[in-house]
Amino acid sequence: MKKVIIVYGSSTDNTKRVAEQIAKELSGEEVTVMDVSGLKTGTLDNYTNIILGTSTWGLGDLQDDWDGQLPVLSNSRLEGKTIAFFGLGDSSSYPDTFVDGMGILYEAVRDKGATLVGEFPTDGYEYDDSKAVVDGKFVGVALDEDNEDEKTEGRLKEWLSLITPAFQ
Repeated sequence: MKKVIIVYGSSTDNTKRVAEQIAKELSGEEVTVMDVSGLKTGTLDNYTNIILGTSTWGLGDLQDDWDGQLPVLSNSRLEGKTIAFFGLGDSSSYPDTFVDGMGILYEAVRDKGATLVGEFPTDGYEYDDSKAVVDGKFVGVALDEDNEDEKTEGRLKEWLSLITPAFQ
């Protein structure tokens, strides 16, 4: 497997912990975990495989650190790269905007020439609407650390089994 970078934005450290958990599951591979605040033009050039993660805040807002960095991501050269997504949200308090932040990241890169992998079934989730659902599936793995943290490990393992073959 080629080098992997996990770029995440986290306000309460939940997304950071998930990013570190993903890196641990990918042990044996060359994995870099980076807070999005460190993302600069050219950072992604040295990586073929990219995992983007974010939490969703308020009524469907992207995590604050991503706001200033979204243009850097949008302007990155992503042709020939493989990108996967993970998103955290609160399906109980915000069922109408569950993991919308992940959908916003997806929108930022979907037409940039990258191969997008890791779409995840919506079965077993309770929510009303999400910008992260495309063609009946989440664009990446959706996690709810507030209400369903006991499901995180299993969902991550299933999602990783979907994306790792594409990360060759």
